[in-house]
Order: sequence, then C-alpha cells, then structure tokens
Amino acid sequence: MRTPPLILVVDDVPDNVEILQLRLESQGYEVISAGDGEAALAAIRDKLPDLVLLDIMMPKLDGIAAVKQLKADASLAFLPVILVTARADAKDVVAGLEAGADDYLTKPVDQAALMARVRAMLRIKALHDTVQEQARRLEDQAGELALWNQDLEARVQVQLGQIERMGTLKRFLAPQLAELIVSSGDERILESHRRDIVVVFCDLRGFTAFAETAEPEEVLDLLREYHGALGPLVTRSEGTLDHFSGDGIMVFFNDPLPCPDPARRAVTMAVAMREAVARLQGDWRRRGREIGFGIGIAQGYATLGQIGFAERVDYTAIGTVCNLAARLCDAAADGQILVSKRIAGAIDGDAPIDEIGEVTLKGLSQAVAVYNIRPE
Repeated sequence: MRTPPLILVVDDVPDNVEILQLRLESQGYEVISAGDGEAALAAIRDKLPDLVLLDIMMPKLDGIAAVKQLKADASLAFLPVILVTARADAKDVVAGLEAGADDYLTKPVDQAALMARVRAMLRIKALHDTVQEQARRLEDQAGELALWNQDLEARVQVQLGQIERMGTLKRFLAPQLAELIVSSGDERILESHRRDIVVVFCDLRGFTAFAETAEPEEVLDLLREYHGALGPLVTRSEGTLDHFSGDGIMVFFNDPLPCPDPARRAVTMAVAMREAVARLQGDWRRRGREIGFGIGIAQGYATLGQIGFAERVDYTAIGTVCNLAARLCDAAADGQILVSKRIAGAIDGDAPIDEIGEVTLKGLSQAVAVYNIRPE
C-alpha cells in the first residue's frame, strides 16, 4: 500500500467529488476522481488505488455493475470498495454488498463516519497487501530453495562420485595419493601406460605348511596381525598396493604418480616391514609357529593400468620387473631383503648391503646379480 494511501472517488456530480476530496485530503490522503463506472474501472487499472469510494447512480456504468466487473478481475478482487449512495433502502444496500462491495455510506456523508470507514478499509487493505507480499516472498524463497536443492543434489552426486572413486583408488593407493588424484579430477593417469618402476614383493616362509595344520581361525588371526603390521607401512611410504592376498604382498613405486628416489623409498619400507614382522615372530614362536619372512625388490619398465570389470577394477603392473621381484622374494631366506643390481646401485651407501653374486632364479632364462640388504 502507498504512503500516503491513494483513494479513488467516483461520482457523476462534481460537487460531491469535491466535498469528498477536500475531506480526504485534509486527513493526508492522496485523491483521484472519476465521473462514471467505466472511467472508474480504467482509473483503477491504471493507477491501482488503495481504496475506492463509489457512487451507485451514475451514467454509462452504474456502481453495482462496476463493482461486479471489478471483483471479477482476480488481480483487483481484494481492492476495498465503499459504496456511497443516496439510496438507503435495505435492498439497495444488500444488492451492493452482494455485488462485492465491502461497506457503504449514505448521502449526505457524515465526516466522522467517512473517516472511520476509510481507516477501517485501509487497515484491511494493508493487511491484505502484507499477506500478498509475504506470499510473494515465500514463492520466491520456494523458487530459491528449489534451485538450492537442485544445486545441493548436484553437489551430493559429485561428492558421491568422488567418494566412490576415492574408495576405488584407496584399494591400491595411499589415501593422500588417492585424494590428490580425485581432487585434480584427472584420472587419465590411471590409463594404460609404460613407466620405470620399483616393485616390492614379500611373503611369509613356511606359511603354507602352517595353514595346512592350523585351524582356519588361527590362520585368519595370524594374517590379521601380519596385514595390520604391514598395511600402514605401505600407506606411510606412499607406495601403490598391487595386491594384498593371503601372505603375499606386492607394492610398487613411481606410479601412478612419480616419486623421488623410488628405490630408496622401497628399501626403507622393506626394512620397516622386516622389523615389524620380527616383532610378530617372537610371539609366533612362543606359540609354536615357525614362520619366516622374505622380500624381493627390483627396478625396471612395466606396463601399468586398470584391469577388471564394471563391478571390480584394480590397478596393476605387468612386466619382467614384476617377475624378477617375485623370484627374488621366493629366493629370500627368513629376514633377507634381496634386491636387483639396479636397486643396489641406487641405494649405495644408504643401507648395509652384501653382494650374493649371480643367481639363477626360477622362471628367468639368465642368472642375475643379487644383493642382500642386511640388518644394521
């Protein structure tokens, strides 16, 4: 509603219009006028007043017909109308109110009654406008909320996708590497490619014989201890876990993200693994479990990428370097970390190392130079 309110006075007698206009303007209201029902409807649609004082007996279109047309317009139906009439019969009043008028005044108009009715109708108009404004705001807020919900749903879907990808990547990558790949949004580095990597194989000596005679629960308990001790070391070293099956573990370095000094990083992890298993072996021996631990490490080129199917995807390395690391692991006695010549050269001086010499390894056509990282 305007401030001050705008009131339309409609009467075909100019003197009546002038009287009402003077009285209303003396109270601070803004007043416009019209001389018949048709002009009144045109003025209402053009100026949108806050209140209409409407005479009944007028040419062209009388007040009753004008009210009916006004109330038939949904956008104007709540505009308050006070009929101002010299016809005070009850049937005339009823006809006006049934047509849609909100109140009525009889001529000659009493000043006090006029102001009281005007204030009452303007209060109603103000309340209606408040409700309408609140409804518009609620509609706007509902629209904004719908957009926010759409945006939230889209973000949730993105986050769910990231969580799913993160879960997949964390099966073979350290958490920090998985998060780096997901946050960068570039998983092309997991596509098939060739790279120089360092491969670490490790497993338990005598595990097969133990598993044949022990109860399944005992085997599972031992594996839980074993995996619980070595798993965090793989994560801490930021190695890529190729597989973690039974007592066999394969980890490689320098892929999918390159890392500095992959050979040193692999040997450091292997030494930590040997120490961790040594602590477990004391308890195992007290329980009559004679189980050893060996590690093999090699460096060379391999083809890397994802393998599997829709429900299960793994990331793996394939190449001679993987076979060499596995054969070095097979040849390692309890507590030995056997490494290839490239690894020995890369860590020269960083760890105590013994040259074993040329060794023919199962599955390889030529003997290879083998070295052992001995405990300090």
